Amino acid sequence: MHCESVLNQIKVAVNTVLEIIDQLEEEDLKKRPTPNKHSVGELLEHLAVICEADWRISNEASEEEMRNFYSGVSYKNLNAIRKGLRKNFRALESNYMKLSEEELLSKSLSYWGVTYTRYEWLLEILAHVYHHRGQLHAMLVHCYDKDPRILMFE
Repeated sequence: MHCESVLNQIKVAVNTVLEIIDQLEEEDLKKRPTPNKHSVGELLEHLAVICEADWRISNEASEEEMRNFYSGVSYKNLNAIRKGLRKNFRALESNYMKLSEEELLSKSLSYWGVTYTRYEWLLEILAHVYHHRGQLHAMLVHCYDKDPRILMFE
């Protein structure tokens, strides 16, 4: 029950990111409001991979495994980002719905030394997606005067 509620909130965030993507043009992906920080496209690529990447981290993937995973990710256009976001959320949802209560309460260690239960990792994923969605919204509104005019929360 608790996982379903958290997954629903992640789905809300994913769907609002998809709504934002639907208002963008391919050239928007190159916009970089701050030098040496993510462009709009790089931020969207990161958002698209969070559900899968954080799932792997919650399963104690090593730093090298994560580096290899990230190097194999390429969502370089709006359509690929959309597909990746949907696919990775569906995989996260499927993976979490298969976990038993015992597995949800089991602890795992990230490669940088943080220990959470699987349920806490799910909450971390929720926070991570909402954080970057907020960054995306702020970049578009405050740097490019592109207010998507969507409800960010239900």
